[in-house]
Amino acid sequence: MPYHYEKNGQAIYDESFATIRREAKLNNFDKNEEQVVVRMIHAAGMVGLEKHIRFSPGMVSSARLAMDGGAPIFCDARMVSEGVTRQRLPADNDVICTLHTDGIHGLAAKIGNTRSAAALEHWRDNLGGSIVAIGNAPTALFHLLNMLEDPKCPRPAAIIGCPVGFVGAQESKAALWADQPVPCMIVNGRLGGSAMTVAAINAIASRKE
Repeated sequence: MPYHYEKNGQAIYDESFATIRREAKLNNFDKNEEQVVVRMIHAAGMVGLEKHIRFSPGMVSSARLAMDGGAPIFCDARMVSEGVTRQRLPADNDVICTLHTDGIHGLAAKIGNTRSAAALEHWRDNLGGSIVAIGNAPTALFHLLNMLEDPKCPRPAAIIGCPVGFVGAQESKAALWADQPVPCMIVNGRLGGSAMTVAAINAIASRKE
């Protein structure tokens, strides 16, 4: 006997977002933040995620303004950079991941850190006004915070801090939230990952749901 299921892609999409808005507790977010949260819940398949998402004041507006002005988006992992929907980008923004740049292994050994952290050294001179999206590696977020301790290091316009895992993820996001060197958002605790981070980027890039 054949299975019967919804086959219309737009209908699936519309009902998914309607379900999220019906079930999730979104009252604590402004309109711009809510759109980002809804897409992150959709990516995770997890109503309740909203309890763990935090935005510093004006983060979404700051990030959107930067994107509208052509700011590059620096990503810690290829799963993040490849997930960005280019058609949603408002200014054909560059989406950059330097994890596989030549010499990263040697640089990581030189600085005594992971490849993910070492890759950020290639961002240093171009961080000014950019969007930084960390969706995988807590070491990358910690290294970014250390870089921004230097007053000469250019400041991003916004940081999406959503590394995932059991070692360092919770701590790195807590550090970002405590420091807030620039407007930022985090997912508290161990939760996070590339899908949530991509969803945040795509929601910020375009208001179209």
